[in-house]
Amino acid sequence: MVLEFTNIEELVRIASQAKENAYCPYSNFRVGAALVTESGEIYTGCNVENACYPVGNCAERTAIVKAVSEGHRLFKAIAVITDKAAKIMPCGLCRQSLIEFSKDLVVYIASVDLTFRVTTLSELLPHGFTAEDLN
Repeated sequence: MVLEFTNIEELVRIASQAKENAYCPYSNFRVGAALVTESGEIYTGCNVENACYPVGNCAERTAIVKAVSEGHRLFKAIAVITDKAAKIMPCGLCRQSLIEFSKDLVVYIASVDLTFRVTTLSELLPHGFTAEDLN
């Protein structure tokens, strides 16, 4: 789904809709994500589990792969939501995957009631490993 970014509340709702497609028969822990490109397009993702656990994919990385496969490399925001009352942060693997494309990414962490907390990727991964470290 490619949509135009209009406001934060709408972005959280879009992430919540993406969560409905989650395939999580093992954990029953649904996650949805909505990633905003630099040009304002939105790519969604949900978690997809597998009986061979490491093969599964997180919602955030699903959204990244969809956007990158359509030619996007610059992102400005992501909303992530679960079915929990708590605001659950992205896992370390997702943080590392996101920092590949934007250290300055704004991250909206939402709970099931659609309320959200705002943070940045640099706050979530202050000493992330990036391409600069390879030079």
